[in-house]
Amino acid sequence: MELRHLRYFVAVAEAENVTRAAGALHVSQPALSRQVRDLEAELGFALLKRGARSVSLTEAGRIFLPEARAVLQRAEEAVAKARTVATGGSEALHIGYAMSPTVRILPTALRGFQTLHPGVRVHLHDLSTGEMLSGLRDGTLHLAFLICSTRSLLRGLKSEELARTATCLAVAPGHPLARRRAATLAEVARHTLLGFNRTEYPDYHEALTALFATAGLKPRFAREHDSVASLIAALEAGDGVAVVTESLACVAGPRLKLVRLKPEPAPFVIAAAWPSNGLVPVGEAFLRCAREAAAAWSE
Repeated sequence: MELRHLRYFVAVAEAENVTRAAGALHVSQPALSRQVRDLEAELGFALLKRGARSVSLTEAGRIFLPEARAVLQRAEEAVAKARTVATGGSEALHIGYAMSPTVRILPTALRGFQTLHPGVRVHLHDLSTGEMLSGLRDGTLHLAFLICSTRSLLRGLKSEELARTATCLAVAPGHPLARRRAATLAEVARHTLLGFNRTEYPDYHEALTALFATAGLKPRFAREHDSVASLIAALEAGDGVAVVTESLACVAGPRLKLVRLKPEPAPFVIAAAWPSNGLVPVGEAFLRCAREAAAAWSE
């Protein structure tokens, strides 16, 4: 029996569907089914009852599931402890984040975590959405805080919503729309539209496409930027306008003016995401601090 067998069984049991579990694990459905059957053959009893479109746990499977989860968790903890020794006694936690949306959550969460776990080295990585998703899937990131526009974006990962931030328009203080209390999407569409890079921020483009569609429009970006800093600089220079999260104000300050959109769009969702096989213990601790920080911000 290998850890892989246990991980595959847990994924199928939680998804109650082999196809969904295979997609989450990024393996083929036949290979996943074979691995679970190999586990059952080694144990000598069935763990799953298989239907035409779904699976369910046998009585033995219900007993085995929490034990399998515990074994996987212990394996993760063993790796974390061994890594601590190998790195000279200082455990490391790698966290990806989107700078603008998380500016009201991440500093508070970091202070709280460092108070509780002063021996853990936290490495913060300011990354695009695409880079964070890749980092979570290849194991270089333990946890990420990002904007999530659709559930499909986080397929194969675990996640939870932490907070929501309003959608608004960012312009230079001298821009004609800066004097407005609110602007419609039709008015926005008449100006040069700036945004984030489509390759690295697919969720941003998906969200804006859906937003403009509510007004029968399609967003046409004149220029795309690969970072918050470059987008702020372009907006400040008067190059155009951009639909952003309200939390951008914490980063840009007086360099930009934020204008409400009417009708008011749905807010952006700020989510925490982590690998499907779970968080290391210090990752769990950091997530708890982030939850507390998000709750305090929302009050």
